[in-house]
Amino acid sequence: MSLKSNSSRGRHTGNSKKKSKPTEVKKGFKKKPRGTGKPNPYRKDIRKDAKSQRLSEPTEIRLNKYIANSGICSRREADTYIAAGSATVNGKVVTEMGYKVKPDDEVRFDSQLISPEAKRYVLLNKPKNFITTMDDEKGRNTVMELVANATKERIYPVGRLDRNTTGLLLFTNDGEMAKKLTHPKHNIKKLYHATLDKKLAMSDLKKIEANFELEGRMVFVDAISYIENRPKTEVGIEIHSGRNRIVRKIFEHFGYKVIKLDRVLFSGLTKKNLSRGQWRHLTQQEVNTLKML
Repeated sequence: MSLKSNSSRGRHTGNSKKKSKPTEVKKGFKKKPRGTGKPNPYRKDIRKDAKSQRLSEPTEIRLNKYIANSGICSRREADTYIAAGSATVNGKVVTEMGYKVKPDDEVRFDSQLISPEAKRYVLLNKPKNFITTMDDEKGRNTVMELVANATKERIYPVGRLDRNTTGLLLFTNDGEMAKKLTHPKHNIKKLYHATLDKKLAMSDLKKIEANFELEGRMVFVDAISYIENRPKTEVGIEIHSGRNRIVRKIFEHFGYKVIKLDRVLFSGLTKKNLSRGQWRHLTQQEVNTLKML
């Protein structure tokens, strides 16, 4: 059987001139770079709404996780303590499982204020000409500049050293620890190396050692002595009082001017391997020791 000339194949062949060219889109298709096309307004609005919704939602955390994040125990153990009434939120005992804590709530565990933020303890060997404050209106150098890169958490100085005093200064975000280290009843000892403008007379050393009244209040010095193999102008004085500029005032009371003052020991912490202007994190053993005070 012979094929007819007007078959479909023939027709296509015969009409090859009329055959439409492939579209350029199919032949030379290239994926457009992201972001070069027309933005989808609906998709953009959805993303905006989702983001604003997340930002508007209050940040809450379950009480057991809050306690666990504070480093006291695991979540499972926290549930047991919560059920036993060991946790309070804003002064009220909470035993409800799954209770959520708001950012501005005050949470206590066994009467101790806690925070889910990791506790940080940074020890600085403070140099001269830095003041102990978070910021200064006069633009003077502050100790916070020296520990700016120590941790992402916001830490605060424990106590203070005046501008011209050098030596050990502790920083932490542990409020309970800071309170303990600054309250006089805990007798936190601090040892200073004082350089005077003239030799300290033995009679005056004895008077300081015997305790005395200053500005209407008694001053109790734990220990005072000449520094071995050094001139009699250099004295070591140990004291637990937290009164402002107390060491300088002690010597001024007896007619001496303090030329240099360096805190060389603070609650058992020393300047060993810590150069002036440098800081370090406390070891876990050091933290444990401070907690046992």
